[in-house]
Amino acid sequence: MKLYDFARAPNPRRVRIFLAEKGITVPTEQVDLGAMEQKSAAYTAVNPLQRVPALLLDDGSVITESIAICRYFEALNPEPALFGVGPLEQAVVEMWTRRIEQNLFFPVSQVFRHLHPAMKEMEIPQIAAWGEANRPRVAAFLPILERQLESGPFVCGARYSVADITALVAIDFMKPAKLAAPFEHTSIAKWHAQVSARPSAHA
Repeated sequence: MKLYDFARAPNPRRVRIFLAEKGITVPTEQVDLGAMEQKSAAYTAVNPLQRVPALLLDDGSVITESIAICRYFEALNPEPALFGVGPLEQAVVEMWTRRIEQNLFFPVSQVFRHLHPAMKEMEIPQIAAWGEANRPRVAAFLPILERQLESGPFVCGARYSVADITALVAIDFMKPAKLAAPFEHTSIAKWHAQVSARPSAHA
């Protein structure tokens, strides 16, 4: 088993945090996105979409997409339950993970990919207007997340979940995207300090 990773990319970080919370160690291989190694023939054979992360299993099977990889490890190692316990909690975790991906993680990524000079060779075409169009989408979602965090210590209530991992990575990615940190929202600020203090946040 091997996890194809890149230390500075947000999606592989989601998997690393998830594995750290589970106490699972997986051998990794760095794919240097800055050097365009994801476009090599060798890595394209692993993931034709030329993105990280990718999990290569011992039988040669490959799983890509961060949440799919996390679900694989959740099924193998159910405790601690990071996708929720019971039908209702699992549905709520799925709901909030999708909300955060679609309304925070994705827009932040688009701001970064279409406005950051370092992405010029990777995002073709780089469309500045699309990057700018995603700024207000980020701002519009933050009050919704703030209200949700007013009701409990974590995104989905009392239990830390993959929704917290996705939100943490998205908010931390706002800095390289040159978006102001949302810590004027007091519940987000309190939550962020709490989840950032977990050892897994540094995985």
